[in-house]
Amino acid sequence: MMDKLLQWLDHRTGYKATLSDALYENVPGGARWRYITGSMLVFAFVTQAITGLILWTAYSASSQTAWESVYYIQHEMTAGWFLRGVHHNMAQAMIILLVLHMLQVVIDGAYKPPREFNFWIGLILMLLILGLALTGYLLPWDQKGFWATSVATNLSSLTPLVGDQVQQVAVGGPEYGHHTLTRFFALHAGLLPALLVMFLGIHVAFFRRHGISAESSPNRPDQYFWPHQVLKDAIGCFVLMIVIVGAVIYTHGAEMTAPADASEPYAAARPEWYFLFLFQMLKMFENEFVGAIVLPGAVMAFLFLMPLTGRVKMGHIVNVVVLVVLMVGAGYLTVEAWNEDNFADGRTKPSEMDFGGDQDAEDAYTEKFEASESFLNAQEQAEKDYERLVRLIERKGIPKGGAIELQRNDPFTQGPKLFARHCKSCHSRDDGGGEGIVANPPVAPNLHGIGSRDWLSGLLDPEQISTDRYFGGTALMELDMHSFVMSDLADLDENGKTRLEKIVMAVSAEAKLLSQTDLDATAATDGSIAAGLEAFQVAFVKDSSSCIDCHKLGDIGDLGSAPDLTGWGSREWLRGMIANPNHERFYANSDSSMPAFAENSEDPSRNQLTDHELDMLVRWLRDED
Repeated sequence: MMDKLLQWLDHRTGYKATLSDALYENVPGGARWRYITGSMLVFAFVTQAITGLILWTAYSASSQTAWESVYYIQHEMTAGWFLRGVHHNMAQAMIILLVLHMLQVVIDGAYKPPREFNFWIGLILMLLILGLALTGYLLPWDQKGFWATSVATNLSSLTPLVGDQVQQVAVGGPEYGHHTLTRFFALHAGLLPALLVMFLGIHVAFFRRHGISAESSPNRPDQYFWPHQVLKDAIGCFVLMIVIVGAVIYTHGAEMTAPADASEPYAAARPEWYFLFLFQMLKMFENEFVGAIVLPGAVMAFLFLMPLTGRVKMGHIVNVVVLVVLMVGAGYLTVEAWNEDNFADGRTKPSEMDFGGDQDAEDAYTEKFEASESFLNAQEQAEKDYERLVRLIERKGIPKGGAIELQRNDPFTQGPKLFARHCKSCHSRDDGGGEGIVANPPVAPNLHGIGSRDWLSGLLDPEQISTDRYFGGTALMELDMHSFVMSDLADLDENGKTRLEKIVMAVSAEAKLLSQTDLDATAATDGSIAAGLEAFQVAFVKDSSSCIDCHKLGDIGDLGSAPDLTGWGSREWLRGMIANPNHERFYANSDSSMPAFAENSEDPSRNQLTDHELDMLVRWLRDED
């Protein structure tokens, strides 16, 4: 029954003759391991097509949903992380296989007549694969892909005559956004794969027409494609898949960063490793047009001319030598780019080095170190932001506005960035153990723990007030507060220390910190806060001043020469201080060097901090997580 069915099928399709021609093709000189790269590339593409189609079922190409759908694939979809990892890592493997395949073709002279057209088709396939890699980079719609793609598309504007038009077509408008993503997705999942299949079919047809370029040899007898070369190809594909699966399991999928945000530049934005040599090459030329257009264009022209120049023996030798030099050069630039990005890792800071008076050496080292440090810090922060966002999603889910809404409304994420941007020039927020943001040099108090009992106790401690944690690096060393602590609060007896402790409890309770809720409740119940308010009005030393002489606290005292401590350290108090430190509640009667970040209520656009940014910064300072 089966034989009759196969005969019927063969009678109408002729599949037996076609299969026989394919499997029993003669391989001059026998099967060889170096021939496997072509079959491995086809295998890799088929793998990409299968995994890509499955990923497509869960992917949503929209600036509002792309990152969220990739998050779903990575964290929720059954085996989604594995499929995404295979798709990502196989794309890397295809680049390596492309290089090996091109080397094998050129060294073996398989581009010479009559195989010129097949070689040119192969170069088109190479460009299509690189195009797939480039367009796929943006699809997760995360910070890394967004900024790397923006750099790449900006370079397209350097194209002579039509550069601006090319960039606008690629971006889908004047700005990167939804249309950029949809166009790249259409290219990645539609046009480029279709072209790849078409040209791959032509490539295989030409290969079948002309056969393998090797010649028969008495030392190596001819063999059929089946089973000898097929076995080697199968082993190569099997090893490739084992390596890919191992890499995917080791890394648990593919890398992912926080959602794309045009308002948050990403200093660690880099193309994938196979484009790093181009990125590095651009640094070598003051004229970007030369590095981005002229040189790559010249290289592609050389590759397309190779079948013509390789007709003679010397031309073939030149082709092989130049191709090897180009690949070695690309490899060198790739390694150099990686080394520059990681230059600061484990190296001594410029400020701690002795350059022996060599200013040029110091400047060169400092420039490389700071650029690398910026890259590494951005990379580390990106990992923290992503891990934080994952925890937020697990706890709260993804809101209608997307994951970026969670991120923009998270003090833990936004606070450090705002602090580093606006406050780090003067203040630190460091726990002393290396965790936090450190000003260099600190010229204002360290705000770690602001509002807490510990912070206030340190401020009122003669041994701490002159340190960098408080007023050690500031002009406030000359103010009455410093003199009061150093004189009146020095050498207190036990009764004085108890009164000071209760004042700290009363003032710190004004902050209403979440971390002190139980302590404040206990202090209110046992009368410590009431005792602190009473002690607030009494001098510590005979004939000396008391806190109330300068400060106001609730209904006690009047506004004076020092900040009003009503609500000290609370969200509302900190917002007011940061918005306008020269307000009558704070330092109206003294020369505060701190700028006003949000004093203009009539025209908020003129403020350095928006109301939302101010809220994020204050909540982070207060550890409201």
